[in-house]
Amino acid sequence: MIVRDTISARIADRLEAPIKITGALCGLCILACVLLTFGVVVLRYGFGQASIPMQELVLHLNAAAFLLGGAYALVRDRHVRVDILQQRWSPRTRAIVELAGIALLLVPFCLFLFWVSLDYVAAAWRLREGSREAGGLPGVYLVKALIPISALLLLIAGVARALRSRDVLRRDHGKRDA
Repeated sequence: MIVRDTISARIADRLEAPIKITGALCGLCILACVLLTFGVVVLRYGFGQASIPMQELVLHLNAAAFLLGGAYALVRDRHVRVDILQQRWSPRTRAIVELAGIALLLVPFCLFLFWVSLDYVAAAWRLREGSREAGGLPGVYLVKALIPISALLLLIAGVARALRSRDVLRRDHGKRDA
């Protein structure tokens, strides 16, 4: 399929740019999780030492990767869908279903998640919430702040996908008129 350079495609590219950067950061978070988990295991079983800060850092990095990775998965078209049905559909039908899913499911979910997380995150920031564990990490409020940020990034990714689906429908409509 030939993709023409449209205004919608350029806007989608710009919307996706920061999300692609967060995707790279997610990859670094996962790498750090693997290395830190290895370190935790070596410390515990090799030296009989436990490191609560290292264990919590693994959890925080995993939370960051999960929360920020959703938008990246959507932009890269790696999100979950029923491919058994979709593989048989025309590009037009796929675009219509994609737009319907974004409008009816993704946008309301993102707005709901953003809205309900605000008080939760604000309370954590007011308290400068830290770990409940003795010797644990401070800054739990920073991890909690990723919840509304992830909702916004997912919403932005959804808008970019919607613009691309709109282009597919426009191209298909142009073919039908010819």
